[in-house]
Amino acid sequence: MSILSALSYLIFIVRMVLICQFILYLLIAFNVIDLRNRFIAGLWEALNAVLEPMLGPIRRRMPAVGGMDFSYMVLLFGLWILQTIIGTIAASVVV
Repeated sequence: MSILSALSYLIFIVRMVLICQFILYLLIAFNVIDLRNRFIAGLWEALNAVLEPMLGPIRRRMPAVGGMDFSYMVLLFGLWILQTIIGTIAASVVV
């Protein structure tokens, strides 16, 4: 049970990092903040290093739609499904 809880918590952390990077992506895309700022550039690189192994394969398989990157939403939906499956397994193990 503790392995399933740890895995569920890890998925939650990845989802929060994904949401943070998506918000940062939108702020950069709409020129609210700039990558010339060293802090923002460092934050972007750190988040990108964590999430690119998961987002890269999705981006390669998904066509670009109107210049918008939907890989964030696909990964978020996939993580939600995975967390639901883990919750179902954890519930069946307890009973």
